[in-house]
Amino acid sequence: MSKRCSECNRPLKKDEVALSKKLIDLNCELYCINCLAEYLECNCDDLRIKIQEFKEQGCTLFL
Repeated sequence: MSKRCSECNRPLKKDEVALSKKLIDLNCELYCINCLAEYLECNCDDLRIKIQEFKEQGCTLFL
């Protein structure tokens, strides 16, 4: 069963799951990129940049 956004119930991509865990907490509610941007009061492009940065840093959540 796929993981779903706790706000809008949309199926999540693996990077969205990893980003929720990285920016909030490992055991947090999971959010799609749109709902996470709203929750964090930023925009989706900022979050996409962070995903790329975390991948480049070798963060194991994004493997």
